[in-house]
Amino acid sequence: MGLKKYQPQTASLRFTTLSDFAGVSKKRPERRLIQIKKSQAGRNSQGRITVRHRGGGHKKFLRLVDFRRRDKLDVPAKVQAVEYDPNRTARLALLAYADGEKRYILAPNGIQVGAKLVASPKAEPVDGNALPLGAIPLGMAVHAIELAPGGGAKLVRSAGMAARVAARDETFVQVKLPSGETRRLLADCYATIGQVGNLEHENISLGKAGRKRWKGIRPTVRGVAMNPVDHPMGGGEGRTSGGGHPVTPWGQLTKGKKTRSQRKPSGKFIVQRRKK
Repeated sequence: MGLKKYQPQTASLRFTTLSDFAGVSKKRPERRLIQIKKSQAGRNSQGRITVRHRGGGHKKFLRLVDFRRRDKLDVPAKVQAVEYDPNRTARLALLAYADGEKRYILAPNGIQVGAKLVASPKAEPVDGNALPLGAIPLGMAVHAIELAPGGGAKLVRSAGMAARVAARDETFVQVKLPSGETRRLLADCYATIGQVGNLEHENISLGKAGRKRWKGIRPTVRGVAMNPVDHPMGGGEGRTSGGGHPVTPWGQLTKGKKTRSQRKPSGKFIVQRRKK
């Protein structure tokens, strides 16, 4: 995966840096593994906006990604293609299993078309194979980690991300996450060996506001630029910094206030908090 820079023929192209899609081997997604993705524009089932600054954007198909690889234990698969997914930063690898079924998984870094992968407690710890955390050697990079056995991968799914297996005992395995947090997970939780691909994603520069709109992201207005009826920091004669501590539109303190509950039951599984 590389990046493509443009000649400054226009004002927006001067700063545009996009992926060259060199590692993508297929343009159209597998027909049976897509669904229509209806635009919600940040609204919930009651029609109220729960996520601001969403709306518009290009139409997309939703790719059905297999985050529960334990469903195909000991069934060998062959990487048939590496595909682009508009719904996530990572690329997808299309697996063709020996029993005829096809599924998408997150494409590990360096995966090649034709590679043979398997999900099994006895599998070799090579990039792309899925194993229980208890069977993965210490210090190895992993991604697509389950929080609970059988619950599907929830952790480390973005482009370029990788966690490290730090320590283990009979029941739990300590995993150091990309955020710096060290967390205990059950040894029966499955994870995929290697680092998530598309490492150059963090260096992409969209170049213009319009490309942000193509992605379905609308402009963000500062609270101090609003009226008092719209935001706690709005109003005042002329420009003002608000006068009080910065808050959200609903009055919650921002900039440094800890939002995680100290009484959250899963807090006992955190060995070391993430770095400040």
